[in-house]
Amino acid sequence: MNQRDIQTRQDIETFIRRFYEKVVVDETIGKIFTEVVPLDWEHHIPLITDFWETILLDHPVYKKNAMEVHYAINRIFPLKKEHFDAWLKLFNETLDELHEGEVTTLAKKRASGIAGLMQHKMNNDNPII
Repeated sequence: MNQRDIQTRQDIETFIRRFYEKVVVDETIGKIFTEVVPLDWEHHIPLITDFWETILLDHPVYKKNAMEVHYAINRIFPLKKEHFDAWLKLFNETLDELHEGEVTTLAKKRASGIAGLMQHKMNNDNPII
C-alpha cells in the first residue's frame, strides 16, 4: 500500500474523524454514540485525539480517566463483547485505509488491549463512581 506511518497529532485526528464517521452508522455500535450518549463531536474529537496522541506519540496531553466515562456508559447501556469487537474492527479497518508502519501497528495492539481490558472490566467490575 505504501502509506506512511502515523507521525503527527493531525494524522491521529484525521484517523479519528474517519473512524467515527464509520462508527456512527455502524449497526452494532452506532446508536451508543448517537442515541445512548449523543456526543458533541467538536468536544469529543480533541479529547480522543489527546488520548491517542498520549499513547502513540508519547506526548502526555490526555489527563482524564477513560475508564470512568465507559463505566458510566455501561451503567446506562451494558457494553458487551459484540460492541468491543465492532469497535475494534472499525478501528483497524480505518487504520489500514490510512496508514502502515510501526506506530500504526502499535495503535492496533493498544486498541486490542484496551478493548479487551474494557470488556473485562465492564463485565466483571462493579465500581462505585
